[in-house]
Amino acid sequence: MCLLSIDNSTTYRRLPVNRIISVNAAGADLAAAARAEVVWLTVDAESAGQRLDNFLLRHLKGVPKTHVYRIIRSGEVRLNKGRAAAASRVSAGDVVRVPPVRVAARADAAAALALPLPPAREFPVLLEDDCLLAIDKPAGVAVHGGSGVSFGVIEQLRRARPQARFLELVHRLDRETSGILLLAKKRGALKALQAQFRNRQTGKTYLALVLGQWSASRRVIDAPLRKHLIENGERRVKITTGDDADGMRAITLVRVARRLADMTLLEVSIKTGRTHQIRVHLASCGHPIAGDDKYGDFERNKALQKQGLKRMFLHAWKLRFEHPATDPGGGDQGDDDGATAAATAGAPVQLQAPLPPDLQQFLSSLKPALP
Repeated sequence: MCLLSIDNSTTYRRLPVNRIISVNAAGADLAAAARAEVVWLTVDAESAGQRLDNFLLRHLKGVPKTHVYRIIRSGEVRLNKGRAAAASRVSAGDVVRVPPVRVAARADAAAALALPLPPAREFPVLLEDDCLLAIDKPAGVAVHGGSGVSFGVIEQLRRARPQARFLELVHRLDRETSGILLLAKKRGALKALQAQFRNRQTGKTYLALVLGQWSASRRVIDAPLRKHLIENGERRVKITTGDDADGMRAITLVRVARRLADMTLLEVSIKTGRTHQIRVHLASCGHPIAGDDKYGDFERNKALQKQGLKRMFLHAWKLRFEHPATDPGGGDQGDDDGATAAATAGAPVQLQAPLPPDLQQFLSSLKPALP
């Protein structure tokens, strides 16, 4: 028997092991895998640093996500012969043991195969080169599939770009939030950009329209957040205490951009990237975001809908980071459509996504605050 090493090409190299079943590099075929006893995958350099769950989802195309997480939790998946959590990071040369996927319910597997493929879709490009892609995400589109959503931005982009060898989300935006979304086109770029986000070396500024008059003296919100589930099983986030072991520190900076009759347009920067951070922080101060269907003023939202606001008024406006290019002579040359840009390693990049027409139109319809 032999060990199958997978890389991004169509070339496979086999190494002797005690017992092994092969797997297609582009993703495990369910019919073939159902006949197998076990699959061993060797992590290549391009996959180094990836989470274990994402690594498996990448190679087990067509296998339901719930089943992938189930075999990880049960310990059937092994990383270098030991149990590992879904969030574990894989390294080049690691060996991942995958149990037979036939243990998944056949009905679930058949249903997964029967689902329609996500439609190919491109999004407005703010910046693109060989390392990264920055798009202007519209509201109402999830960044990825899951939680009742069949597909999102990443699945649609992959369908639109079948030639792309690598395309991953660098960070996330809420489904109803519009604006700048950053994706990596190389593993090295993904790791470098995520390290900047993790180490708070990026600058992220949002535009948020809140109810009421925000006090100009309130510029910093430093309040820990905690995730919890409500009765219907949906995820929510709430302010918690500093001694809460499950609480995560969250820091939000606020600046008044414009005062309106009974609302305030804010420029909001975040130093931490917690789930629903801006929405919860602003609501906790008594000024929920207009149109927020989770943490907002529900009665007021109904009135705002009649005025023309059909969504939450939260937009990822600006993003600042250092370019992850590794070419000391400058970035790679782009396409002829002008959407690509060359960059030097470590060069500062500042992106800005204009306010969407629907939000701009609603904002223009509001009366200014009295002097």
